[in-house]
Amino acid sequence: MDTPAASAAAAAPATPALRRTLGKWDLTAIGVNQVIGAAIFLLPADVARLVGNWAPLMFLGVGLASLFVALCFAEVGSRFDTTGGPIGPARAAFGRFVGFEVGWMMWFSRVSSGASVINGLAVALGYYWPVLSTGAPRSAIILAVLAGLTWANLRGIKQTSWLVNFFTIGKLLPLAVFIAVGVFFADLSRVVPSGPAPLASMGTAALLLIFAYGGYEVTGIPAGEAANPKKDVPFAFVAVILIVSAVMTLTAAVATGLLPDVGATRTPIADASALIMGAFGALLVSVGSAVSMTGNNMGQLLSGSRTVFALAENGDLPPVFARVHPTYRTPHVAIWFTSIVLVALALTGSFVFLAAVSAVARLVVYLSACGATMRLRRADMATRVAPAQFTVPLGPVIPIVAILISSTILAGATSQQLLAGVAALAVGGVLFAVATMGVAKSAA
Repeated sequence: MDTPAASAAAAAPATPALRRTLGKWDLTAIGVNQVIGAAIFLLPADVARLVGNWAPLMFLGVGLASLFVALCFAEVGSRFDTTGGPIGPARAAFGRFVGFEVGWMMWFSRVSSGASVINGLAVALGYYWPVLSTGAPRSAIILAVLAGLTWANLRGIKQTSWLVNFFTIGKLLPLAVFIAVGVFFADLSRVVPSGPAPLASMGTAALLLIFAYGGYEVTGIPAGEAANPKKDVPFAFVAVILIVSAVMTLTAAVATGLLPDVGATRTPIADASALIMGAFGALLVSVGSAVSMTGNNMGQLLSGSRTVFALAENGDLPPVFARVHPTYRTPHVAIWFTSIVLVALALTGSFVFLAAVSAVARLVVYLSACGATMRLRRADMATRVAPAQFTVPLGPVIPIVAILISSTILAGATSQQLLAGVAALAVGGVLFAVATMGVAKSAA
């Protein structure tokens, strides 16, 4: 016979949980959206100034190098079905504190990068409407865009994924048109490397491209909202790198073939498009750039909020950040918090001082995933984590190579970047201590 207490418990509504609706192509779009931003419209010239017409091969080579790191993310991601991406593997492999630092650095880089990109959008729109680039109109456009993206994130993960898919297609379409049309006009002999490889500047170019390919690490963050994360997350990581490598390499190759000296221009894709398609080509690139930056911010808000949610879900932040909206089933508190911080950084310009952290932030995340790949394979971890649904071949070879590749970010970092990164890690340590004490008191 049921007691009154049991009847009340049965009648009580269950705590709302995130909806699992994302498929493998939704996760892929999230990753592609984060990697391909406005930089692709400028990078072919930046790299060509360093390595000449070796640039397309550099794009391809760094894309393949990024695949080594992405494979590590794919393997560790196949063990977990929770929100947070690299946080879970880092926590399981190296402990709670390391897991928190990985999550903190990821969130930190998301909001600072998002603030930088949204300011770039205001500048881009100011090219056509100068009034939007300064003062109150600039603030208004930043607030309007972020308010719209926040609203979309709050309404539900399916609506968010539709919008991310739209922005991803919107940024790939102009590049696809550029490649498809441009290849018929390009002088392909310019794409063939001439002369000896400029070894002295190749390291600088590779470092620049490693950052350009960055962003795919967010692919697994919304795993807690994926229908079949242990299989779909590995697929998405590999698909993201293959897609962005193809797009970036072909874009650089066509630009090199169209422009006599691609390194002499600051806007290579716009200039090359205008050369073969006239004013329509230049407009197409401008629209693509604006769509690209807006989509990038959508992704920053999505991944940043889920990182905060994951940390709170693990008990490393106050539980209020892990609340799920009863109707929309989204982490609404984490979304509002991330959005407010992003707006504050964007309007005050504080992101400029935080940009130096990105080098060490990315290094921390990459190295944690590569290291966790090997550690979680150990026999003593079998009872603590689920078996991998996807295993990187060649044993420890690929994780070790991935660690070496990731370490090149540290080798190329400036003293300012290193100091900023260490400072951010120290701040994260203080936040961890304060947050965990607060959570412990709340539980008591």
